[in-house]
Amino acid sequence: MTSGETLPGKERFVQDQRSSRLKKRAQFLAVAAKARKAPTPGLVLQVVSRNDGEPGRVGFTVTKKVGNAVVRNRAKRRLREAVRSVESDVSLNGLDLVVIGRIGTGDRPFSELIADLRRALKKTGALS
Repeated sequence: MTSGETLPGKERFVQDQRSSRLKKRAQFLAVAAKARKAPTPGLVLQVVSRNDGEPGRVGFTVTKKVGNAVVRNRAKRRLREAVRSVESDVSLNGLDLVVIGRIGTGDRPFSELIADLRRALKKTGALS
């Protein structure tokens, strides 16, 4: 068996159409410099259009002001799930989004967090 072949039943992982992530500081700074910003009670959304039709990229950040690592990670998990649920209804292709958690993100009811995200997408023009 050569290195390019796979075992029967062990197909290579194929990434689906979900958005990829912004991970590097320079990517976050590039979005922040050009972004349309939309603050809501549960989050702040920054959006930049790339106009390339590629799947959207999303970055998540929560500052230490929000709480300790456990609190910040919980807030990021909730934000990731909110984006995932909105993403199933809305196309984020060609967009870079930075979602910033706020102090109330961890305790905010999930339905309100989703409503905040939808409202922010409308404010920035990413959702028509």
